[in-house]
Amino acid sequence: MTRKLSPTTVLGIDWSGRVDLPGQRRHIVAAMWRMDGKGKTRVTVENGRTRDEVADWLIALAQKDPALVVGFDFCFSYPAWFLHEVGAKSAPDFWRIAAERGEQWLHRESEDRRFWGKPHKRPSEFSGEQLHRMLRGTDIDCKIIAHIPEAKRALRVKGITPKSVFQIGGSGSVGTASLRGMPVLTRLHDGGFRVWPFDRPTPGQPLVVEMYSRLNTGPVHKSNPEKRKAYLDRKRREDPAWACVGPAALRAARESEDAFDALASAVVMAEHRHTFYALPTPRDPNAALEGWTWAPDVSASAAPRVAQESSRGTAVHE
Repeated sequence: MTRKLSPTTVLGIDWSGRVDLPGQRRHIVAAMWRMDGKGKTRVTVENGRTRDEVADWLIALAQKDPALVVGFDFCFSYPAWFLHEVGAKSAPDFWRIAAERGEQWLHRESEDRRFWGKPHKRPSEFSGEQLHRMLRGTDIDCKIIAHIPEAKRALRVKGITPKSVFQIGGSGSVGTASLRGMPVLTRLHDGGFRVWPFDRPTPGQPLVVEMYSRLNTGPVHKSNPEKRKAYLDRKRREDPAWACVGPAALRAARESEDAFDALASAVVMAEHRHTFYALPTPRDPNAALEGWTWAPDVSASAAPRVAQESSRGTAVHE
């Protein structure tokens, strides 16, 4: 792949579903890797923008440098069966529905208790043998490595419980940030951004991908400042991809878990930037509705483990 077919600006954005503007400005963090015309690279880490301001900023950046790739750490869609239920014919169609109904789904007194979390427990229809219904194919592929004995009617994952976009409260919930992020996807899509895998990546046009920061950082106790510092020191010392990361960016990542996730994601994305314009179409039949998570080995991950698990006779996906 020649350099001209690689993006020159890569952003990893750690997202937030906070409703208050100060909370958004504090917790939405963007790490930017940029290569100038002489091949010199620079990495910056910054916050201070609301969700709407992030959309404005990205659209302005793309006008100056359309060879731009953005990774967001939230889910770009819901399980296919739910899109069918609400009448969405595509993921972009669903984003507009989510913009209209998302706050109703997020309300604590919502009649639709499939959106769960504090104070509501996970509903029975997403429990036991029906656990898979709350997950997209890519969620299963990213997180599931084996099954707990069938009698327990549960799933084992890579160190954490499977996170569903239906979960809108409690530790590790992703649903709130996703529902409040989808209107930003609409704005970017309408503004000329390609959104993978719903659109085919095109050189010369800005691109947006869904990412999962845990895949980019690898195992690390990132809520612990000392563990973050040890991780960053080791990366800066041992990994050539981190050579362009300066003291200011490292300091921000040591001081904030949000900045840590954003920086690690931006560095990993930049290291694999030559792959973005050749991203494959995921082979999961529902990916065109549900989306797919970008990962460094996305060519392999786009071959869904769902089919492999199903072939063993255990239903893990609808």
